[in-house]
Amino acid sequence: MDKNRVEAFSDGVLAIIITIMVLELKVPHGVDLSALFQLYPVFISYCLSFIYVGIYWNNHHHMFKAVHKVNGAALWANLVLLFWLSLLPFTTGWMGENHFAQWPVTVYGINLLLCALAYFVLQNVLIRHQGSNGVLARAIGKDIKGKLSPIFYLLGCAAAWLGYPITGIVFFAAVALMWLVPDRRVETLVAIHPAEK
Repeated sequence: MDKNRVEAFSDGVLAIIITIMVLELKVPHGVDLSALFQLYPVFISYCLSFIYVGIYWNNHHHMFKAVHKVNGAALWANLVLLFWLSLLPFTTGWMGENHFAQWPVTVYGINLLLCALAYFVLQNVLIRHQGSNGVLARAIGKDIKGKLSPIFYLLGCAAAWLGYPITGIVFFAAVALMWLVPDRRVETLVAIHPAEK
């Protein structure tokens, strides 16, 4: 099956997710800066989640550049990833509205962990379909960032659950910063070896 429809559908869903998240930023009723300042938890939550959605969109794009065709398993794995990503507006809003309280931060972290696991499954389904010598498998390599991310999410969830939600947010932000550094492995290999047809 051709991959183009999967990419187009995923792009549309991710655009909708960002749109829903920004709608959580309500206009303050006051006219001074203190009214605006009261929205800082919602704004920080939005910024963190926007960065995460951007990271997933970027990596999803790169991953699909390294493959030419998909199968039914890849379609379902992609839908599972989009499902967990589609919950980000809810968990982001809950966390921001409740000023980074214990349970909202814990649930947000669990949401991030499930997104990461779903991405890992999709990546492995595509590698299995393409073969261990395919462009994607070679580009992923040892995938150290991919293996470290769930550990950081678990540490962040544990910190929030134990009553240190800000420490949890620090762990989640650390993962985002780790993935903000551009990873050129896929770009480099795709330029040298275009996806097999």
